[in-house]
Amino acid sequence: MTAHALSAGVRRGRARDVFLAFLRLGVTSFGGPVAHLGYFNEEFVRRRGWLDQPTFAQVVALCQFLPGPASSQAGMIIGLIRGGTVGAALAWCGFTLPSAALLVAFALGVARQPQIAAAAWVHGLLIAAVAVVGLAVTGMYRSLCPDIPRRVVAFAAAALILLSPANGLVQLGVMALGALYGLWFVTPSEGETRPLPVSANKTLAAVAGAVFAVLLAGLAVVPRGWAAGPLGVFGAFYEAGALVFGGGHVVLPLLQARVVPPGWVDSGTFLAGYGAAQAVPGPLFTFAAYLGAAMHGPVRGIGGAAIALLAIYLPSFLLIAAILPFWNTLVRNRAVVAALQGVNAAVVGVLLAALYQPVWVTAVRAPADVAIALLAYMALGVVGAPPWLVVVSSAAAAQLVRA
Repeated sequence: MTAHALSAGVRRGRARDVFLAFLRLGVTSFGGPVAHLGYFNEEFVRRRGWLDQPTFAQVVALCQFLPGPASSQAGMIIGLIRGGTVGAALAWCGFTLPSAALLVAFALGVARQPQIAAAAWVHGLLIAAVAVVGLAVTGMYRSLCPDIPRRVVAFAAAALILLSPANGLVQLGVMALGALYGLWFVTPSEGETRPLPVSANKTLAAVAGAVFAVLLAGLAVVPRGWAAGPLGVFGAFYEAGALVFGGGHVVLPLLQARVVPPGWVDSGTFLAGYGAAQAVPGPLFTFAAYLGAAMHGPVRGIGGAAIALLAIYLPSFLLIAAILPFWNTLVRNRAVVAALQGVNAAVVGVLLAALYQPVWVTAVRAPADVAIALLAYMALGVVGAPPWLVVVSSAAAAQLVRA
């Protein structure tokens, strides 16, 4: 995947500078994917001048189109524009590895001290997740469901998921129905697009697209004996990375459906890690590293973290390589845009269902838990407090209530 600056809106530079810039963001960027895109705009458009504003807007549009972690993908594309293929890899490393290392350390601590999972402060992390996911639902509802047709999709999707067995295929079916609904009933908003200032090898793009599809299909039909081993773990996380639209919060129900029913991770440990992920900087998809390290299944520890992290990000690497040569043409197709908007509305429904099961059902056990969740939501959504501070405060409040 090679890249070339095609306009005055882009400045090329050294790969080392790309790594250091993204490493700084990787240890300071709290707040989830929307906040991360804000950090990127401030750092790379306003402060460093690596991109102009229209180019950055196109990068964001491409990442909203693709499944997977939007902020991580935006970082990889900015690294690609600035420093070529090496720049893309270094951007991912700098932005992703700090939070992954912190979450792996937390997972190993829980594994060595099992009583930690039953601690009151860990329960506080679960309560914080209620507020974080609740805020994500309301924010995505406002932005992705601006009209009645898309609001219908969101609530219908939530109802279908809650009335169906906990199964990742149900979620995929709901998103497919959202795409069909969007084709028929959603009218895309008008807007001009400018070409994204990168070029890529179409042969390499075809290979990357083929590898993506073969892995997705092949890992879904592996023999039962293999599915219980490391290949099954790799397949579960690859599928999550390949099929999740909407960013880090939406991956929660898909991963829960894949790691909790087989007994790889229990529900309490799962949500404790998700709560901890809100307290560290960087992308929420590094939650996969926590799950890989905390597993009681075919893989665990640092090796499990590496497998899970690689698997959940591999689809993004392949999809970026596959889509870049065709993006500037594809984004002008109104049918594609309408289907994507239908999928995005269905994603809101998926997250709304996840807010109830497993987040609320697991975390809220008493009136005091409701009170802590409401205060955390107020701190995040009304006061605008940093997510890490809200998570730490919720953990402290739960400890105080138990005491």
